Amino acid sequence: MRIERVVDAAAVHRAADLFDEPPLAAATEKFLTHPDHHLLFAYDGDRAVGMISGVEMTHPDKGTEMFIYELGVAPAARLRGVGTALVRALGDVARERGCYGMWVGTEPDNEAAQATYRRAGATEEAPFVLLNWDLVPGDQAS
Repeated sequence: MRIERVVDAAAVHRAADLFDEPPLAAATEKFLTHPDHHLLFAYDGDRAVGMISGVEMTHPDKGTEMFIYELGVAPAARLRGVGTALVRALGDVARERGCYGMWVGTEPDNEAAQATYRRAGATEEAPFVLLNWDLVPGDQAS
C-alpha cells in the first residue's frame, strides 16, 4: 500500500466509490486548489482503496489545527490497516504544516471509526453537542 496526496480531479472522480456521494466537479476543484485542504489516497497497486481529507483551521488565539473532514475505506480493504495508515499520514502532513493538533468528530455509535482513530493514536477528549444550520435548500450544495 502506498499513500499519496491527490491534486488531480480526475483521480478523485475515478475513486468516487470511496465517497459518500459522487464528487461534485466544482467542489472537487475548489477543494483541491485550496492550499489548506488536503486529500490523501491509499493505493493497492493502481486502485485507490482509501481516502482521508483534512482541512487546516486557524484561529487568532489558538493557531492552526487539522480537522479530519472524512475518512473512507473500500469495503474489501477494511480491517487491513488502511484507515489507520491514512490517519497517521494526515497527522504527518499536519506536523509538517505546523499544526498544533488534529481532531475529528464521529457518531457515538460508530465503533469502527472510533477504533480506527484510537489505533492511530487519538484519545477521547470530551463529548460535545453538534449544532447544524442547513443554509442551502435541497440535497446538495456546490
